[in-house]
Amino acid sequence: MMIKIRLIVLFVLMAVVASCSRQNRILIEGKLEKPEKGYMYINKIDIDMPVRIDSVKIRKNGTFRLKIKAIIPEFYQLGITSRGFITLLAEPGEKISVIFRTELLSEEYSVTGSPGTARLMLLDSALSVTQTMIDSLRKVYNGVYGKPGFEDKEQELNQAYTRILKDQRMFNINFILNNLRSFASIKAIYQKLDDQTYVLYDPRDIQFMKIVSDTLNFYYPSSKQARALKSNFEQEKSRFYVNQLQQIAQNAPVRVLDPNLADLEGKRIALSSLKGKYVLLAFWSAASKDCVAENLELKKLYSKYKNRGFEIYQINLDLDENTWRRAVKFDELQWINVREDDPSDPKIAILYNVKILPANYLYDKNGEIIASNLHGRELQVKLTQIFGF
Repeated sequence: MMIKIRLIVLFVLMAVVASCSRQNRILIEGKLEKPEKGYMYINKIDIDMPVRIDSVKIRKNGTFRLKIKAIIPEFYQLGITSRGFITLLAEPGEKISVIFRTELLSEEYSVTGSPGTARLMLLDSALSVTQTMIDSLRKVYNGVYGKPGFEDKEQELNQAYTRILKDQRMFNINFILNNLRSFASIKAIYQKLDDQTYVLYDPRDIQFMKIVSDTLNFYYPSSKQARALKSNFEQEKSRFYVNQLQQIAQNAPVRVLDPNLADLEGKRIALSSLKGKYVLLAFWSAASKDCVAENLELKKLYSKYKNRGFEIYQINLDLDENTWRRAVKFDELQWINVREDDPSDPKIAILYNVKILPANYLYDKNGEIIASNLHGRELQVKLTQIFGF
């Protein structure tokens, strides 16, 4: 009886091990309806570069079989060097079947057993339909250009083009919201109608990049794809804020973007008076531990670069003036330190869209904003690029 129990336990353990093994691999079986001698290759897409991970000889009947280890969803390329590759979005535990029907592998093929790949194919299909519609409009436009009634027809065609763009954008947005945990949403974010036009063309669409980034990094913190998306989002967010400020600068009087505030001695100093230098416009509060800590780092950078044309114009937002004065003197902050005229109504901070402290904007010698919210190592790297050491 004891032997039987031990055997049952052993079989259960073996079954569990086998199941775990299957869950940590991807099986790909396929067939070329127009077979050729050679090898089927599979590459893993490492951010934006394919890395060869395996290959298998194609059988005489055109079939092939690949097993690859996997612990998280990944993008892969499957194909033959001379006949092209297709993209798969495969997950651990999947058994995928691929059939290639033409000489050019990507021209006509089918994939089953891979929901992620099906999502990629859906995105490609929808985009292809949109591109065909746009091509049709262009042909009509070229056909009527310069002919009688062209102006009325042009307006009609432009409206139709705008509707097509909006429809494709909404398709991608709905796709993202319905597939937040799928890496296919990364493709939905970066899809392009052509070399110059993203499907998500509205600057506010950056919010969808954030939603996808937050979701994928939560569920797959070890994924290089998820981490790269997060890094790209931070860059795009910074660019978005800079563009907002530049638009404000174009539409508002110059004086609005030129803080002119009083320092500890009561002397008013305008930011514009510092043209010719690289200036870090920084917002802070002595009540913020993060601001105080950053000031200690800024002291090192200021000492290193101040004689090379670097200045700091720091605006304080403390409600109590004495708190500001004590902090500047205690920490021996040697750069330009001024204070909002009325910190309870911080007009300058509102203008610069300051939401959290510390915050900063880096100006070049011409008084143009070239970066925002650089802290710690990021600021050090930027200054090293500017000053060469």
